[in-house]
Amino acid sequence: MTSDASAEASDALVRAFIAAWEHRDTEFILACLTDDAVYHSMPLSPIEGRGAVAAWVRGFAGKPPGRLTIRHQVATRDVVMNERTDVITVNGRTVTLPICAVFEMQGDRIAAWREYFDLAPARAAYEEPTQNS
Repeated sequence: MTSDASAEASDALVRAFIAAWEHRDTEFILACLTDDAVYHSMPLSPIEGRGAVAAWVRGFAGKPPGRLTIRHQVATRDVVMNERTDVITVNGRTVTLPICAVFEMQGDRIAAWREYFDLAPARAAYEEPTQNS
């Protein structure tokens, strides 16, 4: 496989992975990860190992799916980076999260997935609305 083909395969895998989140396709999401995969939402602690990541992914079952729109994505064989906007429901409220993500590839799977975003909009969804008297 040429390096261009590998970059294309990595690009396609991450796009399919993101699309699977929109449909809550847990089995596909997990199949994309290595056994020692790490997910790190930079505002929070990393989730390490396939079992821990699987438990976290399964925690989204039954929650409303979101809309994850990739704005830009660049890929090499070993790294995929994207800028996207996730529109999700948190505590019954619509939350928009601009995100930049880095995916480290190992063969045809994701070994590390880091997301950089401001957690404040999601946290705000848990706050009580202000009452104007």
